[in-house]
Amino acid sequence: MARLFVVDGESSASDLITTESEGETPYAGRCGGSRFSYDRTTAGGQLVPRGAIGLIAGIGTQAYAGSQVLQSIILLCTGTNKGGGYLTPRWLFLLMYIGLTFIWAVLNTFALEVIAFLDLISMWWQVIGGTVIVIMLPLVAKTTQPASYVFTHFEMAPEVTGIKSSAYAGILALLVSQYSLYGYDAAAHLTEETKGADKNGPIAILSSIGIITLFGWAYILALTFSIQDFGYLFDPSNETAGTFVPAQILYDAFHGRYNNSAGAIVLLFVIWGSFFFGGLSITTSAARVYALSRDKGIPLSSVWRRIHPCHKVPANAVWLCAAVCALLGLPILWINVVFTAITSIATIGWVGGYAVPIFARMVMREDDFSPGPFYLRRASRPVCLVAFLWICYTCSVFLLPTTYPISADNFNYTPVALGVCLGWWWVVDARKWFKGPVRNIDDVHKNGDGGAHDNGKV
Repeated sequence: MARLFVVDGESSASDLITTESEGETPYAGRCGGSRFSYDRTTAGGQLVPRGAIGLIAGIGTQAYAGSQVLQSIILLCTGTNKGGGYLTPRWLFLLMYIGLTFIWAVLNTFALEVIAFLDLISMWWQVIGGTVIVIMLPLVAKTTQPASYVFTHFEMAPEVTGIKSSAYAGILALLVSQYSLYGYDAAAHLTEETKGADKNGPIAILSSIGIITLFGWAYILALTFSIQDFGYLFDPSNETAGTFVPAQILYDAFHGRYNNSAGAIVLLFVIWGSFFFGGLSITTSAARVYALSRDKGIPLSSVWRRIHPCHKVPANAVWLCAAVCALLGLPILWINVVFTAITSIATIGWVGGYAVPIFARMVMREDDFSPGPFYLRRASRPVCLVAFLWICYTCSVFLLPTTYPISADNFNYTPVALGVCLGWWWVVDARKWFKGPVRNIDDVHKNGDGGAHDNGKV
């Protein structure tokens, strides 16, 4: 559990610098940190492409996790793995993955009114449903682990991962904790449409990471305290076929107490709903693609920035995101660590995108920085250094293999996906023509006579 303290603390450093940059330059889509880096470095060209890839891959993680939970629900409803239940094969799992992506794309293209209603349901679903799981699970479990086990015990499961080094296992243990904070900067993507963005944007980001940390801790504590037999969780012969550890924890608790799995299935539907609602945020990915195409930052930009004449959404950008997300999931047919790879791509694209503006903020002269309402003053550079080093560390670790010995079916293809598809494209082609955001509003911050909208012309 100590890993969460480390990740939350280190991520807070990035969070603080993000809010400081957003306070100075609150732009959506392009993002304040993005515009900040372009204004001060020539290295910002990869920032927005990486951010877009990270957000799109983030939708893939929701689709994969949602399919994984649905797989467990089907298995338990049809009799469990030991009772002749139906375990969805790879091809059907892929169809579920693509199906969720397709549903989200359709809703975001043709049913924004429904999206608004679902967003309201999502808020209460996650708060109430999450609270029910956190309270009910430890109460239902026949036995609970002692606090000494939860907070001090270190399990490696070498029979599952093949990793026997405790140091290496400790490094990899930070990965899921880092991914769980994915999206705390979502407010930054909407600042252009927010009243008082220079104040409300930073407040939203800081509040987001605090709430995520609180609820994430409570959820993980509930699961960990309720573990009945750690070694049995990953056993492919257990009731959930070792495919989804939380499902087995829920099953052990309810079956051990009531001798049936109905309660576990209900709570799995709650978890599945959380992933389904999370996938609706494909809008955010499309907004980033739209902003990038508006700046002529990707091939066929004129296509992706078109707005649907009736629904007034960047429909082409939505479907581009859905298509890329589907392509990221194709290795499901051959590889066992697809979730690890998609999660790695999402987190590197998301976290790595902030490395350039944070580094620029760290090395620039203080006199050249125009602070907004949220200003760290002398603490800026130390916080920048911690954040930048943490980003470098995180992006490096997410490239590492998580299973040994390495083979074709457990290969972490993140380096290939990012290095070849994005790095190669940038080096060979994009850097020659992509010059950064296209300005459409005169920036008069430096004149000291008002905000960006004063005397600006579109």
